[in-house]
Amino acid sequence: MGRYVVRRLLQMIPVFIGATLLIFLMVNVMGDPIAGLCGERACDPATAAQLRKEYGLDKPVFPQQYLTYMGHIFTGDFGTAFNGQPVTELMATAFPPTIRLTIVAILFEIVIGITLGVFSGLRRGRPLDTGVLLGTLVVISVPVFVTGLLLQLLLGVQWGWIQPSVSPEAPFDELIVPGLVLASVSLAYVTRLTRTSVAENKRSDYVRTAIAKGLPRHRVVTRHLLRNSLIPVVTFIGADIGALMGGAILTERIFNIHGVGYQLYQGIVRQNTQTVVGFVTILVLVFLIANLLVDLLYAVLDPRIRYA
Repeated sequence: MGRYVVRRLLQMIPVFIGATLLIFLMVNVMGDPIAGLCGERACDPATAAQLRKEYGLDKPVFPQQYLTYMGHIFTGDFGTAFNGQPVTELMATAFPPTIRLTIVAILFEIVIGITLGVFSGLRRGRPLDTGVLLGTLVVISVPVFVTGLLLQLLLGVQWGWIQPSVSPEAPFDELIVPGLVLASVSLAYVTRLTRTSVAENKRSDYVRTAIAKGLPRHRVVTRHLLRNSLIPVVTFIGADIGALMGGAILTERIFNIHGVGYQLYQGIVRQNTQTVVGFVTILVLVFLIANLLVDLLYAVLDPRIRYA
């Protein structure tokens, strides 16, 4: 196991370099970042030249700007936003609300999605199964911004059950509805994936053997059926962690949460390359670490899986 972890960590290095290089190149071709500093009026040539020199934009994007940026990253310096604020300070205020929002969304996926999927898979073809399939299909078909605006209007404005906008502190109790909105589509996919996996494994020989041996039903389901059925579900949830953090732009905009999505939106609109590249670089690390943890969880769920 130890050698496998070391090998995976070494494999993450070229993946991280390649991903950050692509992000850096794509963000730097979005437009002229200096144009966003002068508002609606164009910068005069002297001011534009000074700003380019100050921010290192007068050098070629690759390799000079990229190598300089990577060198700063390894010292903990993600650059300075065009408003003069270090990007690390923006991260310190943006990531905590998004992390809490992601935790709430993942809990919804695990508790509601897996539970509905298990019950639906065990009762395949029955009314409960049909109802779950229809419900998840509706959730997948409705865009997240429509779900968010409807819940905000009904629960926050008309009925007054929640605050329409989340407070700046973004406590967990105020993130329940935004977390449900963020997790809605992924929750539906987790439900359908769990349902399919449980229904297929239910017909496997090892399940029939366990039943023939006279094991209690709950033990057959939890120790034999569920553990093997959760392997594809864990893979999806692990990959979804980074996707939720990076894809929370709409949810955070609807509920006025100043998190990662909000900062990414502001950075894209203002063509602030340092902010966008810095935040996306951290999200790349989140993706890589989540995938590593998912691979390690395979051995926990299925004892037959061993890493050399």
